[in-house]
Amino acid sequence: MTTIIDYGMGNLGSIHNIIKKIGHTSEITSDHNRIAAANKLILPGVGAFDKAMQNLADIDLTGLIKRKAQEGTPLLGICLGMQLLANGSEEGTLDGLGLIPGKVKRFEVKAPLKVPHMGWNVVKYQKSCRLYEGFDDYEESRFYFVHAYHFVCDDASHVAASTVYGTPFTSSVFYKNVYGVQFHPEKSHKYGMLLLKNFIENIHA
Repeated sequence: MTTIIDYGMGNLGSIHNIIKKIGHTSEITSDHNRIAAANKLILPGVGAFDKAMQNLADIDLTGLIKRKAQEGTPLLGICLGMQLLANGSEEGTLDGLGLIPGKVKRFEVKAPLKVPHMGWNVVKYQKSCRLYEGFDDYEESRFYFVHAYHFVCDDASHVAASTVYGTPFTSSVFYKNVYGVQFHPEKSHKYGMLLLKNFIENIHA
């Protein structure tokens, strides 16, 4: 069972539905016992960094998520959920989960590009990251983005994929059993379905 963490921010239903479409089951919950028992965790997110971290703290999930990750449970952060894996963000003042060392920074782009970065874009992935198994079958991999901030890893070996928006930025991260994608797999059709299938079927504690 894949557990989608409900802390009041994120496309929970869309993620649940696409997991069902690829033939798997998931649950949406904020219940501590169910999260503690989860085999896999998805941390979604849409909105502001500090609001998300405060919501997690208010329902006492911060420590539980960190403990599950440290115990080896596969964890996938999506969009803002990926940014929460960092130490912190320029968008706010609260600490992040600190599961992948790095800082989240606002885009600095020149006209005619605008912030937020919105729409379909190409993701160039590292073959060593198991999220992207089978993607060699596609001439290029395109995912749907909506974000004004991006993750800057302290260690380049934690970059799972990159994308160009004016300049290259990190669009996916990984470290041990913790993964993150800046794009929305639940809105990315066949590419998103394959990525989620890989997370559910191929990544284990």
